[in-house]
Amino acid sequence: MSFNDFIDEAFCNPVDYISYYVSRKLAELYPEKFVIESTSGSFEPWAFVRADQCSVVRESAIHAQWTTDWHGPDKKLWQAAENGWFNILWNNELLDVLLMTYTDGGCKTRHYWIVADTREIAEGFFRAVCKWNSEVRGEIMIYDGGYWNKSEELYQEIKGATFENLILKDALKQEISDDITQFFGAREVYEKYGIPWKRGILFIGPPGNGKTHTVKALINASSKPCLYVKSFKSQYDTDQDNMRDVFIQARQSIPCIVVLEDLDSMIDANNRSFFLNELDGFASNTGVVVIATTNHPERLDTAILDRPSRFDRKYYFELPAQAERRSYIRAWNDALQTDMRLSEPVIDETVERTEGFSFAYLKELFLSSMMQWIAHPSSGSMDGFVLARTKVLREQMTNAKQETEETKSLAAQQG
Repeated sequence: MSFNDFIDEAFCNPVDYISYYVSRKLAELYPEKFVIESTSGSFEPWAFVRADQCSVVRESAIHAQWTTDWHGPDKKLWQAAENGWFNILWNNELLDVLLMTYTDGGCKTRHYWIVADTREIAEGFFRAVCKWNSEVRGEIMIYDGGYWNKSEELYQEIKGATFENLILKDALKQEISDDITQFFGAREVYEKYGIPWKRGILFIGPPGNGKTHTVKALINASSKPCLYVKSFKSQYDTDQDNMRDVFIQARQSIPCIVVLEDLDSMIDANNRSFFLNELDGFASNTGVVVIATTNHPERLDTAILDRPSRFDRKYYFELPAQAERRSYIRAWNDALQTDMRLSEPVIDETVERTEGFSFAYLKELFLSSMMQWIAHPSSGSMDGFVLARTKVLREQMTNAKQETEETKSLAAQQG
């Protein structure tokens, strides 16, 4: 076999034989060296290279295949290796890294082989890469489609969410803030009294009432690593496989926060038992805070909603009362240019007219009124636009509620 044709020759074998074939051939080519094989998602050497923790000295004569992805007009093109043989310099040691990507049993996986002079060097490099990729530094780790990605952009967005610019009932806001702050500062106390140092928090309430902002504020205030789970679904792995990956990563990142938004859409009868086992089973979740949100608590099984030690704290986000609506409307009004601001009588009237509005609807009220005012700049103050839009949004809310009730009634009849 020609060295240049190594990968081509390997791919000529049956899929379930490729891994063994490559390992055997490497042992024959390098009898004096040590070889590590891995399919671990934590072993991603290119992130290690981009962080200048090691360097690619050269790509060998074997053709290297790269895929290129586009993430937006203002961002760098994202390149990922699919197949290739690379010479890497790490800690003044030269290693060979072979990568092959193929589908086995319907699952696309990346197989890596590290070839080094000694076991110590090979294992040291493997550990260093996995540790680097598992650490969270000025970014949010996002789990989606069965893979972890790090997002500096989301991290910067979250930095703008604080408890100072969060409008909730003062008692609720203070209680939530104190809960997390005290938890992360009390490990020794928990351990002294034999209490598991872990937390499960569930935010419950209709959409648009501050749950997401509160989660962001908690992440920002805690300064702890955050693992944000978009979904447990993926093309190749089961929900159970992905749940296992999430909690393994969480246990490696402690102390940390795991965020599960819209929990009712993520957990079903097929994966519930496994999720509960990961959340509160034999494996220790020491130092892990799981924050979940739901707009529909009635869709959650009682084993999740009611059993202690899983989600031991539940906070309810109701529609904003008059005081919160007034604070929110004033905050928006103060942020407007002077010529756009509402008069005091209209502020009072808007507070009264928006009973039953969520914070999301109040935001829509201001945004849509501002756009109308900009489109008709000669119409004077924004007072009239806000009052007119309040009526329109009220009608939309009423219609949406009727449609929801009709849908539920039809579903009940069909069921």
